[in-house]
Amino acid sequence: MNNETFSHYDSADYLKTEEDIAAYLEAAAEEGDDPAFLARALGVVARARNMSQLARDVGMSREGLNKALSGDGNPTLATVMKVAKALGLRVGFRPAA
Repeated sequence: MNNETFSHYDSADYLKTEEDIAAYLEAAAEEGDDPAFLARALGVVARARNMSQLARDVGMSREGLNKALSGDGNPTLATVMKVAKALGLRVGFRPAA
């Protein structure tokens, strides 16, 4: 009988620097064309960086931001850009090839 226990894994615990966050979001964006996946990734980043303060910086309630970035929400591009800016990041585009 195996008595191993595992702690809950949360990616937010490993996003310590802006470089970590940028790499995490870049990897999420490269996963495909699923906006919900990217929204969830932004939600993870928001948890890593004080969600309440981020919501204030973006001009939303904490609950509204949490819902928008849950993967079940559907954040507007304006919200995504505001979150990125509040995190000190910039949304960018580059050729797919």
